[in-house]
Amino acid sequence: MKFEEVKELSSKYLFQNYGRIDLSFTHGEGCYLYDSEGRKYLDLVAGIAVNSIGYSHPDFVQAMQEQVSKLMHVSNLYYVEEQARLAEKIASITPDGLDRTLFVNSGAEANEGALKLAVRYTGRKKIMAALNGFHGRTAAALGATGQTKYQTSFEPLISSAYEYYDYGDIESVKHMINKDVAALIVEPIQGEGGVRTTYPEFFKAVRDICTDCGTLMIVDEVQTGIGRTGKWYGIQNFDVTPDIITMAKALGGGAPIGAVTSTEEISKVMTPGTHGTTFGGNPLVTAAGCTVIDIMKKEKLVEHAREIGQRWMDDIMDIGFDKIVQVRGYGLMIGIEMDSNETASMVQAKCRENGVLVNVCHGNTVRLIPPLIINDSEKDTFTKLLKESL
Repeated sequence: MKFEEVKELSSKYLFQNYGRIDLSFTHGEGCYLYDSEGRKYLDLVAGIAVNSIGYSHPDFVQAMQEQVSKLMHVSNLYYVEEQARLAEKIASITPDGLDRTLFVNSGAEANEGALKLAVRYTGRKKIMAALNGFHGRTAAALGATGQTKYQTSFEPLISSAYEYYDYGDIESVKHMINKDVAALIVEPIQGEGGVRTTYPEFFKAVRDICTDCGTLMIVDEVQTGIGRTGKWYGIQNFDVTPDIITMAKALGGGAPIGAVTSTEEISKVMTPGTHGTTFGGNPLVTAAGCTVIDIMKKEKLVEHAREIGQRWMDDIMDIGFDKIVQVRGYGLMIGIEMDSNETASMVQAKCRENGVLVNVCHGNTVRLIPPLIINDSEKDTFTKLLKESL
């Protein structure tokens, strides 16, 4: 189907809730996407940090074909082998003690489940979330998302349970926390908030304060998890172990999956009937998760993300133009803050014209979240374009 036909059908039959770029893709291979007109693009967005093993990885394709030919769905009325195997694999990469997993369908659902878990476990009424954070667009996750632009017009769905602290400001946390707070939720890096980072001591202090107050620390690893930052989980960059981790995006390699991982003790409060999902943890998506983790271990993609990401940030900082305000991130989650929204948009357009896809978030930050299989030649293609466009 030609692009104009795709666009016409979309305009006629879909909700118009996305601001779409005039591109439609037919297939991908490695770090590259091919559009409906046959043009090739280096993809540094990876489906918004989803396609970490790239496109059409032969081991992944084979595993999915085999699973589809056997079993895609049976429901959680029964034991699911692939689900049990993936939970074991998650336990193998997660900080000690976090070895019980609940499977859902998305990152927002994972955060919803984590918040329900925390409230039920503690019996408390309040949730603390960071200003400028993002945790999803379902009701509870939207409440935890400390950005009014996402909440406007949906206020009737948002509970008064939420209070918002300043990300990176430990005094803000100390001032707000009390014995009514069930959980504090935080991102290791604020992704949709502009790839915002903070100092490691902040997370260590938050961990100590939560422990002292009996508040559960939830770390949202939906975007930062499964190798993106050069560690299996972003919080591991700071040597902190939370009570609950949520994940999604890269876990399924493109298959829709989310997960909540916690300790055995905390997980016990979710007894039969307290939470559930029809599709969550079905054989297809959990087989995908098993394959993704196996590929990442075999190809050492977590270590690769750490090493190549640091070189890439160094290269970008060496460009030296005043229009680059700051370069920040960990591993292959890199934010390039430009001096204006216009500069960021210009860089994005220049890249697209030259066959490279990048994302702009929070107005003026060019976000690089490519497949973790990216090589030096591919990263240098972007760096050269960035320098030329500035």
